[in-house]
Amino acid sequence: MAHRVFITGDTHGPLEIGRLNKTFAVGRTLDKDDYLIVLGDFGLVWADRSECNYWLRWLEKKPFTTLFVDGNHENFDMLDSMDVQPWHGGMVHRVNDSVLHLMRGHVFDIAGRSFFCMGGARSVDRIWRTPGKSWWPQEMPSVEERAAAWEALEARGWKVDYVLTHCAASNVQYRLNPTYENDDLTRFLFDIEKRLEYRHWFFGHYHEDRAIDERQTVVFKDVIEIVSSDGGDGLRRVWDSAES
Repeated sequence: MAHRVFITGDTHGPLEIGRLNKTFAVGRTLDKDDYLIVLGDFGLVWADRSECNYWLRWLEKKPFTTLFVDGNHENFDMLDSMDVQPWHGGMVHRVNDSVLHLMRGHVFDIAGRSFFCMGGARSVDRIWRTPGKSWWPQEMPSVEERAAAWEALEARGWKVDYVLTHCAASNVQYRLNPTYENDDLTRFLFDIEKRLEYRHWFFGHYHEDRAIDERQTVVFKDVIEIVSSDGGDGLRRVWDSAES
């Protein structure tokens, strides 16, 4: 059986990770070469909270492999302290044997497809959070990370199959909601979007489930599978929150 890839949105650590019991029931039929990708705000790498550790062990025991890009609500000090390892053409933090953090600005070859990953976002609620405890300045990609991302895409000839981010490019964010403010990251993603050849771009962050157009989809509680067909890849919702 061909390796399978599924996309879902923010899990927010112990707050919402348990929804996968319902929304990702198909996971019981998979193996470690099948992947569930979380589009940021994974939230389980968070100090030594026993509740987080419980859910990390829960994921480790699942038959599939969990991948995630980082969002803005992550413990970046903990992520940055983890060993960096090569994996499928890019670099990852290995949280455990079945949970991997797809690091910013890397292109990964997964299940016969290429995925450009760029986590991070600006927290609009940061003024109510505590630095080093519930908020970290590393939520926004550094100049060096953005430069590395640009170089990775240059090396791929500005062509990938899929893009996985937490926030959207500024032009897409405006279409999502014109009141949302742009920042250095959304503008950087806009510069990439103008130049990059890609099939589809998935992002989380905005707590919505809908297609912005034929190539841009914001994901929260939905679970979307990338499905191979004779005419090329298609998308199939294995869980549609609007119908649940």
